[in-house]
Amino acid sequence: MHERRRASTRRVSGTATPDFLYGTAWKEERTQALTELALRAGFRGIDTANQRRHYVEAAVGQALAAAYRAGVVTRGDVFLQTKFTYLGGQDHRLPYDPRADLATQVAQSMASSLEHLGTDHVDSYVLHGPASGRGWTDADAETWAAMARERDAGRARRLGVSNVAPWHLEQLAASGAELPAFVQNRCFARLGWDRDVRAFCAAHGIVYQGFSLLTANPEVLRHRLVAGIAARQRATPAQVVFRFALAVGMLPLTGTTSEEHMRQDLASRDLALAADEVRAIESLAG
Repeated sequence: MHERRRASTRRVSGTATPDFLYGTAWKEERTQALTELALRAGFRGIDTANQRRHYVEAAVGQALAAAYRAGVVTRGDVFLQTKFTYLGGQDHRLPYDPRADLATQVAQSMASSLEHLGTDHVDSYVLHGPASGRGWTDADAETWAAMARERDAGRARRLGVSNVAPWHLEQLAASGAELPAFVQNRCFARLGWDRDVRAFCAAHGIVYQGFSLLTANPEVLRHRLVAGIAARQRATPAQVVFRFALAVGMLPLTGTTSEEHMRQDLASRDLALAADEVRAIESLAG
C-alpha cells in the first residue's frame, strides 16, 4: 500500500497548522524577497525568531505586508511562528532589556515581534532552546510561565520549544507544567531521525517540527535507496526525504532560496511511498 498526501492542514488544539513551514533563518538582506516568494509559491506557514543574530524578523513582516497588499494571502491564511531567544543566543541587537527579569524580557520580545510582524498575535510562540543542555532549569520554568501568560493574553495561540533533548521534555512534564503544542529540532538520520524526541511527542499529542532535514543528512540524499525511490517517482532525493518526514508525522521546515525548490518541496506532499520504503528510510544510519 502506498501513502499519498495532498496539501492539507492539521488542527492542534483548535489551531489550523500547515503541513510545511518555510524557515527564514540566515536570509539577511534577502529575507523579505524570499519570504514573499515562498508565500507566492504556496507556503502558508512561516517560521522566524526575534533573534537578529540569525533572523531578520522585521523583514518577514515586510514580506507579509506586501503579500497582503497584493492579495496573495490574508493574515488568516498564514501560520506565523516566532521565538523567544535567551540572551546567550543573541548578539548585540537585542529585542529586550538585558538587565530585566526573564518575564519582562519575554513580554518585551513578544511586543517587538508583534510590531515586526504587523499582527496582534502569533500562531506559535517557541522557546528557542533551554537555558542548559543538561536539563529543564528554573530559568526555563520562569520563561515558560511568562510565555504562557502571553498566550493567555491572546498574543500567541500555542506554545512550543526548540532544540531540546528527551530529558528536557521529561523534566518539563515531571514539573507539572503544561506541555508544548510543538517541538522543533534539528533532525539527524544517524540519530534515528530524533527517534526518542519524536516518540515523546507522539505519546503526548505534540507536533514534531523537523529542520535541517536536508543539510543535516547529506548521506541520506546520496543513499542508493533514496536515489532509487526518487528515480521511480521521477522526483528528487530531497522530495523523497520531505515525503518521508510527512509519512512519519513530522511537520518539516525548508529554508531553500530557490523558487524551483520551493515548488518541488511543496509538491513532495503528492508523492507516494510504500510502507516498507518509509520503514527503510527511517532505519537509514539509525
